[in-house]
Amino acid sequence: MTTTCTVCELHAESTFKIEGMDCREEVAMLERRFRNLAGLEGFSADLMGQRLHVKYDAARLTTATIADAVADTGMRAWLEHEEPVLGSERQARMRQALVWTAGLALGLGLALPLARAPSFWVSWCFGLSLAAGIAATIRKALNALRARSLDINVLMIVAAGGAAALGEWSEAATVVFLFGVAQALEARTLERARNAIRALMDLTPSTALLRDAAGERHVDVDDLAPGAVIVIRPGDKIPLDGEVISGQSPVNQAPVTGESLPVDKARGDEVFAGTINGRGALEVRVTRLRRDTTLARIIHLVERAQAQRAPAQALVERFARIYTPAVMLLAAAVAIVPPLALQLRWHDWIYRALVLLVVSCPCALVISTPVSIVAALAGAARKGVLIKGGMHLERTSSVHCVAFDKTGTLTRGVPEVVDVVAVNGVGVSSIVGLAAAVERRSAHPIAQAILRHAASMDIAAEPAEDVAALPGRGAEGRVNGHRVVLGNHRLFEERQLCSQSIHDRLGEMSASGRTPVLVVRDDRPIGIISVADRPRETAKDALDLLRRQGVRRIVLLTGDSQGTAKAIAAELGVDEFRAELLPEDKVAAVEELRRTYGSVAMVGDGVNDAPALATADVGIAMGVAGSDAALETADVALMADELLRIPYAFRLSRATVRNIKANLAISIVMKAAFLTAAVAGVATLWMAVVADTGASVIVIANALRLLRAD
Repeated sequence: MTTTCTVCELHAESTFKIEGMDCREEVAMLERRFRNLAGLEGFSADLMGQRLHVKYDAARLTTATIADAVADTGMRAWLEHEEPVLGSERQARMRQALVWTAGLALGLGLALPLARAPSFWVSWCFGLSLAAGIAATIRKALNALRARSLDINVLMIVAAGGAAALGEWSEAATVVFLFGVAQALEARTLERARNAIRALMDLTPSTALLRDAAGERHVDVDDLAPGAVIVIRPGDKIPLDGEVISGQSPVNQAPVTGESLPVDKARGDEVFAGTINGRGALEVRVTRLRRDTTLARIIHLVERAQAQRAPAQALVERFARIYTPAVMLLAAAVAIVPPLALQLRWHDWIYRALVLLVVSCPCALVISTPVSIVAALAGAARKGVLIKGGMHLERTSSVHCVAFDKTGTLTRGVPEVVDVVAVNGVGVSSIVGLAAAVERRSAHPIAQAILRHAASMDIAAEPAEDVAALPGRGAEGRVNGHRVVLGNHRLFEERQLCSQSIHDRLGEMSASGRTPVLVVRDDRPIGIISVADRPRETAKDALDLLRRQGVRRIVLLTGDSQGTAKAIAAELGVDEFRAELLPEDKVAAVEELRRTYGSVAMVGDGVNDAPALATADVGIAMGVAGSDAALETADVALMADELLRIPYAFRLSRATVRNIKANLAISIVMKAAFLTAAVAGVATLWMAVVADTGASVIVIANALRLLRAD
């Protein structure tokens, strides 16, 4: 008998797009509305992404009910994968028309006294301006009141109504007009931050040129499955991840990996959706569905990162929950206490209280942190640096010790011939040619290095005969009738072919971090080929830039020998190195570095170094485009093998923290100044509006600079 878990069947999770969720106040309204919603298990709001992720019991709650509950707050919701709810553009145009009407009527009301027009017309213009301005805000205010919330819209209407009741008609009209303009500016600048990640989604075309037995035809990308063959013409964007099966062309991978130069692609190479083909045509076999492409995973991870709250954001939101009611209580005290206790004019102190009400909204303060985080994450993604959330971005800024893996990180990870030493009068080209002949069919990395070196010298390797591998030692074969042996020091000691002079030379090479390959022809040593894994061209520059970013200690962690580690460390100028480390030894080394230097970042390949990356405060994986494991496990993932992206990530993290601090300072100073000015009777209502919504525009515009940070 088959049984099923009814709990798992009924449990559901859905993600909604929310129209109108622009401030923490709207999130608070949703929290209050959802508090007693039967079947709701939990939800999280992504303010910047305007998303709502809901967990619920599908037997007791439906998505339609959730959407209706959102509608009760004045916002609108629809499932993320569905078409947007219609009508938002019409409402936006109506709101814009009302703001324009309010502005024109206000301007006319201010101009008419100069023309000595009757006061009736002046009052009528101010009244029209006030009515149009309030009409643009009233719906949100009523929805907030229904949700038992006093948001900025309610506070603005109370302030404007209070000013009108006090006879300050021009002041009331000015307040609602400036509020409408500021709200429009804030929405526009906030939308720019949201569009930064949406731009990534537009990188892939919606159709592809499919080639099959029926010929070539354009099809929808969503209809293609792995194994399909598509044709990429010169200049086309590549629609899906795949493998090149025919053709050769440079491909601009900057949209995915951030690499500045195109990468040549040929048969067997991997290409990514969203990259741009160069001058040649390619035939590509699709390897991933659209939703599984590298670019789609990047977008998903960046969106998930945007939804995560940074520690500074959580702290600010806790402060805002105390700040708003405290200022409202202060406003009530300002309105009542001085007139009652000191017999001062009610008119003056009620007006001051209205100014305080406007200042009490903490929108600029609350939004100052998330907008900086989102801008930084989106800007980094554009440059091929995937940061997994605000927490990791903040944490990176406090790192002062960086540990590097060697192979494939600071070095190329591919051995190459760095020197050829001739012995007994034989020419270098002869030594390389004989070695290449024996290694011609070998897949060993050192053999491949010798073959690449022979090709660079235009040496055509003669075909060898009777080739035999000598496991752990080398290889041998016959070339043009000569018996050729090449291998390591151990092999030649065993065969008694190593003289004292060669022995000393080999010791020097090993001490300098190079791997010697001896070459013997007919039992007579003729040369030594020196092979090494060379540092990347940008490695030293990257380390120097890290030091300029405040990194005090750079450490090399490697499983290679002491000699190799010492040579690389000396060449690159790292502060210390630790060699012959197993994966668990690297974990212990990271823990020791943390105890000594504080917060530690570990840079590796994201797979072999996974334990150390997980142990470090910040794990940075290099060259992970197309690698599922590295994308999921690293805190920071560099899509391309570019070391200079690491100093960029540190620069960005420090710039983001500075930006957050500046935004918080702007918000707090402006609030404190206007609180003081309001109580002192210096500030007017329109000044308070400019201060409140103007601060929001300033902090958003300041944060958007991070999109262009280098």
